[in-house]
Order: sequence, then structure tokens, then C-alpha cells
Amino acid sequence: MKRAVYFLPLALAVVFVGIFALYMQQINEGKDIKALETARAGKTIPEFQLPALKDADAQFTREDIIGQPTLLNVWATWCPSCKVEHPYLMKLAKEKGVRIIGLNYKDDRQSALSWLEKYDNPYQFNIFDKDGRLGFDLGVYGAPETYIINAQGIILDRHVGVVDEKVWEQKIKPLLEGNAG
Repeated sequence: MKRAVYFLPLALAVVFVGIFALYMQQINEGKDIKALETARAGKTIPEFQLPALKDADAQFTREDIIGQPTLLNVWATWCPSCKVEHPYLMKLAKEKGVRIIGLNYKDDRQSALSWLEKYDNPYQFNIFDKDGRLGFDLGVYGAPETYIINAQGIILDRHVGVVDEKVWEQKIKPLLEGNAG
């Protein structure tokens, strides 16, 4: 038994070398190892029924999202990056006419309403996902995340992190234009 302990460092070294080799193989194949997969890519947005942020008595469902190309933006007041991307979302909504629906994620309703009043509202409407149920079904890791959805409600992709000019031009805009129907 004592001899087995002597081989433990060697076994750990072999495991680390194997992981490193796999990592390097993915880089050599051109895979973006920082990109998170979109488990729901190519699938419809999941069924849900959640209240509106503004009015707890009003309910939204998947049918409210379907009908035109949409960005479903996951945001919260506790998310500092959401504040960073907010001016660009305003620009997309106001100047480019992009339909953006907010998914207020695991947040305090009153704080979220105050935040929108202070910084303005780029969203056509906001879904209040206090417990993160829809976020869980979508595979949300945190905020901000943006789901690119076509008119049929199919999730084309998701972007994790801040949406800015570069992300819009290189990732989101081509997807929306290529799947406008």
C-alpha cells in the first residue's frame, strides 16, 4: 500500500498532461474554448408562464416572444455588466429598431423597476423570472446573456457577456438577418 502512494504524483502528472493535450488539441482545431455551448440552439424557446416585471398580475408565455426576430436579454440589477451593456441595448432598440425582450433574472422587482426608470428601458416588455425558472430551462449561467431568436421562436444562438457594437456586427446582426423569416 505504501508503494502505491509513491506513484500518486506520477498518476496525477499523467492526468494533467492528458487534460493539457486535450486542451491544446481543441485550440489547434480552431475551437473557441471560451465559448459556451447553447444547449437549446436549434430548439424552440421553452414553454413558460411568468409575470410581467411591471405588473405581477399580467402573464407572459412563449407565444408573446414568437412572431418576429427577437433578442431575449437576461439582465438584473445585481449584474454590473448589465449596466455596461445597457446604453448599447438602448441604441439597438431606439436607433436600429431591434426587438429586445428583457428577462429580469433572480432580481428584486422594485429594484429592477427603479433601475429601468433611472437608465431608461430598451425592452419591449420584461418578464420577471424571480426564481430563475425560465433561466434554468434556457441554461442561463448568469447575466448578461442574450438569446437570438428567430420569428418562429427558434433559438439561433446565445451570447454570454456584454452586447456591444462588435458583438452586434459580428455575431448577432448576421444571425438575425439570415433568419428574419
